[in-house]
Amino acid sequence: MGKGGERPPQKDEMVASEFAWSEVTKHRSPEDGWLMINNKIYDVSGWHDHPGGDVIFTSAGDDATDTFALFHAAGTSKHLAPFLIGKLKEEDRKKWSDERPKGEEQLEFEKGYRRLRLEMKNQGLFKSNFLFYVYKMGSTFLLAVLAAFLVGAFSENTAAHFAVRTAGAVLLGIFFQQCGWLCHEVCHHQVFQDRTLGRFIGYVWGNLAQGFSVGWWMNKHNTHHSVPNVHGDHDGAQNGDPDIDTMPLLAWSRSMLKKATTPMAQWCVKHQAFTYFPLLSVARLSWLQQSIEYAFKPNKYSGRYIAGTDKLKPLPYENVERASLVAHYAWYFAIAFSCPSVFDAVWFVAVSNVSCGLSLALVFGLGHNGMAVYDAAHRPDYWKLQVTTTRNVKQDRFGFVHWFCGGLDYQVEHHLFPTVPRHNLAATNKLVQKFCKEYGVTYHETTIWDGTVEVLNHLQKIATELHEEFPAM
Repeated sequence: MGKGGERPPQKDEMVASEFAWSEVTKHRSPEDGWLMINNKIYDVSGWHDHPGGDVIFTSAGDDATDTFALFHAAGTSKHLAPFLIGKLKEEDRKKWSDERPKGEEQLEFEKGYRRLRLEMKNQGLFKSNFLFYVYKMGSTFLLAVLAAFLVGAFSENTAAHFAVRTAGAVLLGIFFQQCGWLCHEVCHHQVFQDRTLGRFIGYVWGNLAQGFSVGWWMNKHNTHHSVPNVHGDHDGAQNGDPDIDTMPLLAWSRSMLKKATTPMAQWCVKHQAFTYFPLLSVARLSWLQQSIEYAFKPNKYSGRYIAGTDKLKPLPYENVERASLVAHYAWYFAIAFSCPSVFDAVWFVAVSNVSCGLSLALVFGLGHNGMAVYDAAHRPDYWKLQVTTTRNVKQDRFGFVHWFCGGLDYQVEHHLFPTVPRHNLAATNKLVQKFCKEYGVTYHETTIWDGTVEVLNHLQKIATELHEEFPAM
């Protein structure tokens, strides 16, 4: 289990102890991590075997009550006992982790959103519709079949057939994108109650179909969910969002400009509003590379090494990860090299990757880029953090936005309740908007085009600040 789990409570140990926030917050690193859930203190130091990955350390030294409730099944709490070391002092239970007092308004707000979760559970909004996902998986698979057909049936070396094969490459890129949404839903436990079954179905849609390592993705994505748009408070901590760790290529906040210390980084930030889409177009290649490194050849950049050590984070079902990634390239290159020439095959690979990179990263960017960014030590409660860092996308009359975004058009609702299935997000949206209006919480929604303009404007604003606020750079 790791150091935290290897220390079951003894009669004369600290289970009966009470700790103040001032003590809990000293333990903020993966190798020395305490966290609070429902006023109980748990030592999870070094527990890299945690099934959800290193997301557990995003709450080290902090309140993990809502994060735990929203990421775990109802029966998971029974597994917490080996980590229990004490409880939070009574006088600190109405305080933030930095010891600021919580007013009655905040305490009532927290009770309110916990009541909302129970109301949603009673309405069955966390239950998936099996037939919906049979349809989604079947219709998504047909995209790959159609793409392969376009390549095989139009194999002549003519301009017309080349154009059809190019359309097939674009379609296969969209197939990769849609596989990403399915893998995302399965690995968020939206589809299957049996989490082991869900993991293996995730390998089908993630590794085999899309070429992304599920282990690599889950470790990164779960951390993002816990602390979206949050900068970690120091190098040893793991309470920052990896999705905004994009320097030297892109800066999303003023504080990130401090990392623009080289001429190349300064050039990239200065022109980031113009390089944004070109970077998105090659994003899939970067993710493929990281997946291969994570599963086959970990290095210090792959995210697999435990910080400050030469030890690797565990990769569940490592041989399945590797075999399914190899199988992905086997079928993918079989389609590509059925083209009439090597040039056509390379063109097919390039276009399908650009199509996927743009369509995936466009949706990712709409979700959070250009929204509020926080430092870890000053982030708000779980609810307000998710809502203020997240942007929803308005629906169109034809349902294209919902299909294209894979449910992440309801990004706010997904971040608040990550286990709600896609087909229940619209109903969840109505409850969340009502709740936010009642409690005066900012809720942002825009069209897919206006949201993209907001992202580009934000990038330009940060680029301008590079020169205005840091003229010496």
